[in-house]
Amino acid sequence: MTDPAQTLLAVRLSALAAARQTITYGDLARDLGWRIGQLTAALEALMEADAAAGRPLGAALCKARLAGEKPAPGFFAKATSLGFDTTDPVAFVAQQRAGLFGAAVTSRDPVMAPRPDCGPH
Repeated sequence: MTDPAQTLLAVRLSALAAARQTITYGDLARDLGWRIGQLTAALEALMEADAAAGRPLGAALCKARLAGEKPAPGFFAKATSLGFDTTDPVAFVAQQRAGLFGAAVTSRDPVMAPRPDCGPH
């Protein structure tokens, strides 16, 4: 991940994972000084990189304002297109977040830490 925007996003998500926190898309976009469209594109690219590397999906830390603790529908569509089983969205998000939070305990860069139990099935 050499794109500075992707690196900035990964660092922010790593900090959230280390703190065991989630964030709304709007708050994350504001924190980064981006528009929602920029954030969405960057999150999708990060999901592709995470899946290819066998990492938990950092984008799972995002939540839609009106969806409780779940990410937006686009997250699940992208995850499905990457080969993940999202038929139980709550369990899928919980698994991804557990991988991120667990990686935060064992790694200085939780978004970058490989977690084979969180990859596509």
